[in-house]
Amino acid sequence: MLVTRSDFPSGFLFGAATSSYQIEGHGFGGAGRTQWDDFAATPGNVVRAENGARACEHYLRLDQDLDLIRDGNFDVYRFSTSWARVIPEGRGQVNREGLDFYDRLVDGLLERGLKPAATLYHWELPSPLLDLGGWRNRDIAGWFADYTDVIMRRIGDRVWSAAPINEPWCVAFLSHFMGHHAPGLRDIRATARAMHHVLLAHGRAIQAMRALGMGNLGAVCNFEYAQAASDSAADIEAARVYDGYYNRWFLSGMFRKEYPAEVLEAFLPHMPAGWQDDFDVIGTPVDWCGLNYYTRKLIAADPASPWPSLREVDGPLPKTQMGWEIYPEGLEHFLKRTHADYTKGLPLYVTENGMANPDVIEGGAVEDAGRIAYIASHLEAVRRAASAGVPVAGYFVWSLMDNYEWSLGYEKRFGLVHVDFDTLTRTPKASYHALRQALAR
Repeated sequence: MLVTRSDFPSGFLFGAATSSYQIEGHGFGGAGRTQWDDFAATPGNVVRAENGARACEHYLRLDQDLDLIRDGNFDVYRFSTSWARVIPEGRGQVNREGLDFYDRLVDGLLERGLKPAATLYHWELPSPLLDLGGWRNRDIAGWFADYTDVIMRRIGDRVWSAAPINEPWCVAFLSHFMGHHAPGLRDIRATARAMHHVLLAHGRAIQAMRALGMGNLGAVCNFEYAQAASDSAADIEAARVYDGYYNRWFLSGMFRKEYPAEVLEAFLPHMPAGWQDDFDVIGTPVDWCGLNYYTRKLIAADPASPWPSLREVDGPLPKTQMGWEIYPEGLEHFLKRTHADYTKGLPLYVTENGMANPDVIEGGAVEDAGRIAYIASHLEAVRRAASAGVPVAGYFVWSLMDNYEWSLGYEKRFGLVHVDFDTLTRTPKASYHALRQALAR
């Protein structure tokens, strides 16, 4: 059963999250080409070669979708702005139609009494910047700062919060080392540079927003609970390495101005020149930290393979439609550890949490009891952390609606609202109605 608003401290905020390329319809409104358009057009990268050209047509159905957020009794809407929609070539000429769209979005949220929480980048890199090396090129930090200045000069006076980059691990490691996301590289040298440059761009963007007089600026990282598959010393060390490059690299850079030694040792031959001198920019102070959390992974040593010399082991816990174990204790762990070891008193927000679920449509209703149970167990973990003194200030569900799930196309559904991808009809699911009741004021 879901906990209710009254179970949390006064002022605790509840929200729903989305991202631009996954819902807007990138084929509308003069947006430029992105690395995801290219990645999806390459055989074998994305289920059925699907892309975000139409997505959920949020660009055309904005008012309807904002009404869903308001009617769900949420406080905050966490959305992202698309770099390629604002500046189609990534640099230079600005797309006024794109700026006007985000203007309408922010004003529409405020008119409905909702807090706009903006994220500047959720993976839709303009293709012309990928041609110049993308996240491998140090210049991207400056390009990103310029984009930040353009979009926040338009909406920065009205957003409640802003964060530069969603899930830097996915931007850098998943996309440059594992090759699962655009640009689909499998290259340790590209990875080391992307891991550093994404943090440098974060710092430059925070500085650009401070220069505009903005406040309530944060960082959003993703986390997976890394647990050794056995009690062997090799598996324990493998889990520590996984935890290092997944969970600690980005927090360490931003809040300690250093990188975990066991990861840096592998990346050092590939790091860009002068990386040691960038920590004052990377560590530019923020006002809060956001945690995206979904699952744990069991990690075993794999000494026959190159660094990181590990592999994931199938775990025994119940799993979501993504095959991810359901482990709410991991969320409580990361809230406590982030507060104790890194942020030391800054407000923390759970900026994404949710599950892909094989929903059942019966008589026009969409039943998703599994999602309700998942959210309930993770909200309880947040409540425990708050009761233990962690300054957790909000929880945002991923996602408001079913959407384009990157390399998985439109198959996996994370939404509180069902989307028929033929008609694009929106139907609130049982989880939406349960949350609306739990969050009633």
